[in-house]
Amino acid sequence: MEQRHFTILGGGIAGLTAAIALERSGMCVSVFEAAPELRPIGAGLGLAANAISALDALGLKERTCAVARELHGLAILDERGRTITRMERPAGTGSEQYAIHRADLQAILLAELRNTPIHLGARAASVSQDGSGVTVHFADGSAHRAAHLIIADGVRSASRAFLLPHVKPRYAGYTCWRGVVHAPDLRVEQATETWGRKGRFGIVPLSGGRIYWFATVNSSGQNDRHRNFRIHDLVLHFADYHAPIAGILARTPDEGLLWDDIHDLAPLARFAFDRILLIGDAAHATTPNMGQGACQAIEDAAVLAGILRGEHDVVSAFQHFQEVRRARTKWVTDSSWRLGRIAQWEDPLAIRLRNGLFRMLPASINEASMRHLADVQFDPVPDKAAYIRMIAE
Repeated sequence: MEQRHFTILGGGIAGLTAAIALERSGMCVSVFEAAPELRPIGAGLGLAANAISALDALGLKERTCAVARELHGLAILDERGRTITRMERPAGTGSEQYAIHRADLQAILLAELRNTPIHLGARAASVSQDGSGVTVHFADGSAHRAAHLIIADGVRSASRAFLLPHVKPRYAGYTCWRGVVHAPDLRVEQATETWGRKGRFGIVPLSGGRIYWFATVNSSGQNDRHRNFRIHDLVLHFADYHAPIAGILARTPDEGLLWDDIHDLAPLARFAFDRILLIGDAAHATTPNMGQGACQAIEDAAVLAGILRGEHDVVSAFQHFQEVRRARTKWVTDSSWRLGRIAQWEDPLAIRLRNGLFRMLPASINEASMRHLADVQFDPVPDKAAYIRMIAE
């Protein structure tokens, strides 16, 4: 079988994981990233059972889990630290859930790529295609001819705009701060998210005694006041919230504070455009309320590799990928959007009613949602040598 060639725009989690999946499947891959360097940026992220299954199919589970922190569920708390509800690992599923620092995952993905070049400082200025391929022109005046193009450059994808110029990121109505602190003495053993009148505060233990935290507050987009918040401002804002929130904030230096408004994409009707495919946040960015952003990107890679191994015609494979992934990613995006709206309520009466209702819900309701996410299987992606032997037979 003739070797197939793919160009990927974007060197984030979606782009790197897809490159690994395709490289392991014996395909020729090149990655182009707009940033001048791949720095270890970001904070923490969750790897739910579906992502762990996909990583296992890609041969990455063992290395990832070795540097991640296993979680046994998530507790939703009120401002005083009382439990509103718990989302535990579904009984009898063997589902695994982890939290990992984004930089640690990035390092694993970069180390796994062996034959795929990564071109940095390559910002796409235009993308066009014809019957024989795709041409990408870059901002520095250079051009690249690709047989097939995978766009994986995030929710604010500049490359997606060449295909869908009217699609813009959708502001969720709340802004977010994030940080990671080293605080083994705080002995944080479970992931929690506190819902209160002044916003939400999440605490997630990572490996090595680190804690990932995030805070969300209702806000107008690009609010200058919130843009200029420092740790002291967050300490005052969440002063009435339970321990150890104040202690975690106090250990975070201002230079370690990350801020951004929360956006997603309203579900798209198309991911596939003949020789071009959208994946990851460029295709189906979601709010972080279900912890599925990175998980769905990793799913994309495993699904795409499996489809391409079964179909020689890439255009048909891209269309098949769209058919398989659209409904699932739409469900995640829509569910996460609704959950975020409910979690950000500020009216005291509405909050009391919400918390009371959540406390009365049977555990089976939360388990059903987690089972729906976990109930997915991926065919193992063979390494390159095994794939070549397979197609030769």
